[in-house]
Amino acid sequence: MEAHKNVNDKYKDRLFNFIFGSEENREWTLSLYNAINGSSYTDPSEIRFNTLKNVLFMGMKNDTSFIIQDIMSVYEHQSTLCGNMPLRLLEYVNDLYTGYITSNKFNKYGKKIIKLPIPKLVVFYNGIEDTEDESILRLSDSFDEEHREEADIEVRVRMINVNFGRNKKLMDCCKPLSEYAWFIQEVRRKQIENGLIDAVHNAIKEMPDSFSIKSFLVIHQQEVEGMLDTEYNEAEVMELFKKEAREEGREEGRDDTLYTLVNENLLDVEIAATKANKSVEQFKKDMEEYLNKMQDK
Repeated sequence: MEAHKNVNDKYKDRLFNFIFGSEENREWTLSLYNAINGSSYTDPSEIRFNTLKNVLFMGMKNDTSFIIQDIMSVYEHQSTLCGNMPLRLLEYVNDLYTGYITSNKFNKYGKKIIKLPIPKLVVFYNGIEDTEDESILRLSDSFDEEHREEADIEVRVRMINVNFGRNKKLMDCCKPLSEYAWFIQEVRRKQIENGLIDAVHNAIKEMPDSFSIKSFLVIHQQEVEGMLDTEYNEAEVMELFKKEAREEGREEGRDDTLYTLVNENLLDVEIAATKANKSVEQFKKDMEEYLNKMQDK
């Protein structure tokens, strides 16, 4: 257990963000942006990253955002389906706008309208549950259906399936994304017979030399192993939470707030802690105790 915790403590990002949300990989970020938006920007230096640094779940940074011209892209990677992404991204955008206004010393109480970058919200999904190539998640789906049209606010999030073999046109437009999808598929396939470390090592070794992301993965192989270990552990833990919530709910009729929140996929630890009427520290402690219990079984 201790070795596993050390890995999780050291590596905080997701592999998708590490590849497409890093300063050193601006060309790949721009390629992804062009593919998503049907644009043709050629200068990676136009990208201004403004990724939130303190939005964490289980110690993992979980979003990438950047501005090009007047567009603010907020990208989220998910390996488990979450219907609450519009709510979560609404909160992210609020924080991003707050930072934007502060850094530019704008006066939001003034008479003059502040010109804000246009938000484009995208979730890249590569979990094992089958979904459409692309779908739209809406905040209004969380509202009472009878009065949904009365709402004065809406948030739309594009959810794009980036599993290997899906969204061929998009993959053709962004070679690094296609290569990433191939790599994740190979790791999953090889992990059936081998451990994660061997699966990552062999997938990188067998990756065609023509793949643009190969040298990056080779250089950062240890980090890649840690990130995927954390991601896969997170997905497994979420399923364990949901399974236990269902089982204990049936057997005992128990309404445990912690399990209910996780079952609803409210993954932001600060939001979940608040709704559970716990401090963030206590909420994390409860989750850690649960993780320890699951690993000891």
